[in-house]
Amino acid sequence: MIAALFLSVFLVFSGRLVYVQAVEGPRLADEALQGRLRSYTIPSPRGEIVDTDGEILATSAQRYNIGVNQVKVATFVHEVAKDGKDGKDEKEVVGTGAEEAADLLAPLLGRDPAELGGQMVGSSSFVYLAKGLTPTQWREIRDLDIPGIEPEPVTERIYPNGSTAGNILGFVGRDGGGLAGLELAYNDDLVGADGSETVEIGAGGQVIPTGTYRVTEPEPGDTLHLTIDRDVQFVAQEALDATVAKYGAQWAGIAVMEIGTGRLLVLADSGAVDPGNVQATPERERGARTVSAPYEPGSTGKLLTLSAAVDQGLVDASTVFTVPERITIDGQTFKDAEPHPTYQMTVAGILAMSSNVGTVQVGNLMSDDARYQYMLNYGFGAKTGIELPGESAGILYEPGDWDGRTRMTTMFGQGYAVTLVQNVAVAATLGNGGTWVAPYLVDSIEHGDGSVTVHEPAETRDVVSPATADLMVAMMEGVVQEGGTAPRAAIDGYRVAGKTGTAQTADANGQLTSVVANFVGIVPADNPRFAVAVAVYRPTSGFYGGTIAAPIFKEVAEFALHNAGVEPSSGTPAEFPWIIE
Repeated sequence: MIAALFLSVFLVFSGRLVYVQAVEGPRLADEALQGRLRSYTIPSPRGEIVDTDGEILATSAQRYNIGVNQVKVATFVHEVAKDGKDGKDEKEVVGTGAEEAADLLAPLLGRDPAELGGQMVGSSSFVYLAKGLTPTQWREIRDLDIPGIEPEPVTERIYPNGSTAGNILGFVGRDGGGLAGLELAYNDDLVGADGSETVEIGAGGQVIPTGTYRVTEPEPGDTLHLTIDRDVQFVAQEALDATVAKYGAQWAGIAVMEIGTGRLLVLADSGAVDPGNVQATPERERGARTVSAPYEPGSTGKLLTLSAAVDQGLVDASTVFTVPERITIDGQTFKDAEPHPTYQMTVAGILAMSSNVGTVQVGNLMSDDARYQYMLNYGFGAKTGIELPGESAGILYEPGDWDGRTRMTTMFGQGYAVTLVQNVAVAATLGNGGTWVAPYLVDSIEHGDGSVTVHEPAETRDVVSPATADLMVAMMEGVVQEGGTAPRAAIDGYRVAGKTGTAQTADANGQLTSVVANFVGIVPADNPRFAVAVAVYRPTSGFYGGTIAAPIFKEVAEFALHNAGVEPSSGTPAEFPWIIE
């Protein structure tokens, strides 16, 4: 009976053992393994943004957030080696727990030991101690071998040039996602695929050297290659900021476009945001006003009216009009900016001296519908398609919505509004033989596998004939000569074609209390390479485009020409009579 009893017990335990080992064994072993495994995300580096020469405008760097497991750090024992008896090495305990760990960590983190130690005491499994540490800092902390001190790998977005191109680069949020500018528009391209690391952890929280180890490397995001030239962009922003400060303006902007291609070398705003320190810039100034803030172009809009009339064969450079200081048409009175006697003025003179009265007479030679179609063809009233969020189409009403006065103010650049990008494209169209080309910022996207997606050819359309465009450029050279409205735009060694604009702006009550001073230009006029548009919004002194905006054009365009190695001009500008005696 005793033997039978022992045999029965043996059979029960043997059966249980077989069941556990053979049947349940793999499942139990897998459960135990899963309990020991720890997986960590390896953040993918966000793709870089570089300028036309490959200079880095935005990049990402590996950083570490450091946290503490308050339960594990309590087990810390800090031992140091010392000479023992008979020459044998021994260890001496110099401190334990959170207090000793804090004393060791504080110098590395730049923290007060007492304050740090207070954060490390408790029962939480994870409390942040520091964020944004470099790999070198983390290695120094790791070498202390303190249990419970755990890293959280993250990536930090870095903008090495400060605010240079900040308003078009945009910035990222705390999660690393794009919130503005190109960072937002190309977020899906810039974001790569996160990797992962899985390790096996022992009872004390240490990694088991011979345990499971799996790693999936992250895939970095794509690299954006921009058309922007970092050096020219920097010079442009410095010039804008200086002008805003000097003349008390609300803001200023500039666009520099490569004629014939649509590539934008510069798209700059005053007071540009530093993407690495976004909070230092008011929210309303963090975007790109060059694409989002339309303004009345004023007399730069005369380029459209005069080029349309020339293109239709209604006038040429020497066509003469009787131009008094003021004129009344259909009950509406218009005057020129400066008093003058009645002139027999040519179309070339009307442009060079920026006569509103003369321009209205030219504009009345064509139908409203015909002139409106030229406005559409030049890109007014429609988005250019530039790769930035928040682009404005400007403001342009159909001729049926024009009243008697607006019908004629649109002839000299009032009654509608454009963005800087739209306006620079007008100048570029004339420099490009009459063909409009869509502006753009991203030349190509370089993918992680080495392949490259190149920008598709920019959209184009013919606006005026090559003969019309060439004649307009030749007449625009008179604007920067003595007697014209913008001699301050002249550049030594290069022929310049340009047009000034000074448009009145209304305040919140609808009163015309300030102006937008602007300038558009083409350099070199004899071999067009760059088109430039400048706008200075609501200056409190200076006011005129030839006074405020033209010097910005000169400084930036001159630097761009030298930076690109453009040869000086040859020949002399065509001479057109302005006033017939």
